Amino acid sequence: MNMEPAGLKELSPFSCSYTPNVPELLMKLNCSLAISTYQAGKVIFLSPKNEEHLVQLPRTFNKPMGMAFHPESGKLALACRDEVIVFADSPELAKSYPKKKDTYDTLYMPRATYHVGALDIHDLSWGENGLYAVNTLFSCLISIDDNHNFTPYWTPPFITDFKSDDKCHLNGMVMLNGRPKYATAFNQGNNFQSWREGVTTDGVLMDVETNRIIAANLAMPHSPRLIEGGLYVLLSASGEIIKVDPDSGACKTVTRIDGFVRGMAYYKDFLFIGLSRLRQNSSTFAKLKIAEKSNYAGIAIVHLPTGSFVGEIKYHSSVDEIYDVQILPDKIRPNIFNTIQPEYKTGLSIPGSTFWSAPEAGS
Repeated sequence: MNMEPAGLKELSPFSCSYTPNVPELLMKLNCSLAISTYQAGKVIFLSPKNEEHLVQLPRTFNKPMGMAFHPESGKLALACRDEVIVFADSPELAKSYPKKKDTYDTLYMPRATYHVGALDIHDLSWGENGLYAVNTLFSCLISIDDNHNFTPYWTPPFITDFKSDDKCHLNGMVMLNGRPKYATAFNQGNNFQSWREGVTTDGVLMDVETNRIIAANLAMPHSPRLIEGGLYVLLSASGEIIKVDPDSGACKTVTRIDGFVRGMAYYKDFLFIGLSRLRQNSSTFAKLKIAEKSNYAGIAIVHLPTGSFVGEIKYHSSVDEIYDVQILPDKIRPNIFNTIQPEYKTGLSIPGSTFWSAPEAGS
């Protein structure tokens, strides 16, 4: 689906506008964006068609949340309502895709599904032993394999019993040396959804290895990231990107965006930050000072070395809430198949060869 620059014709559904420099930037970076929007039930790929236009591909999934890209294998993992799906990228299948030959440079094909249950998984990452995730329902970090629904890896020190109570709204996780290193939560509560009362002020950033609270009184922290040796966190309730000193806990504002920020990817000096349009009838979001300014969803682009705002993608329909943002490096026109439509069954891959089989009768 083509999209026009800001001020020109907009398309529906998933109509959006963007600052004129965005396609050129993605072309120069040689990458595409992937965003998950659980509200719309989509993973959307945003790619440069040329230096003036973007093209997007929305694909349906059941409540897509955290995404994880594995740079060595090229695999992509996606957390959905009650499962985690692993995709392998296949340039060969993409090139010979019968419906659009020589259109896509890669095709993410479903290769494994973990039936984890409805855990309200938020952040998802690849580590030294496979996949790790934030199990928000059980207030813990977990590893994912084919032995159990999940294996608990770490629980915040203030959580004293193991229940499906979403006690502190644990949501963010960042890896270091293949293991979870830092995590974010909305408070230090130990009761059923205790985070709701002080949701805009009681957030914490924690060191997973030492159980230490690094920083407290944060405004709905999300999406912790280690970037060039620095620790960065989004404060959703204030629209801030902060840099945190892990030793002292001192927080420095990098920049502030007028919107609810959640989901962040870094690539070659640039931050790509998800923006969500807040639900005005929400008892949680109505408390935020930025509620009136958070009136659209999209992507804000920030040049990290200077903290300057350099561009944006703005949705006008269909997309209200974005959870995660990922970079797909060296992918200019990616495609992805879900497991809802049977088409994925016809793309076959073996070592050294790929095939497209005929669809089954009635498919």
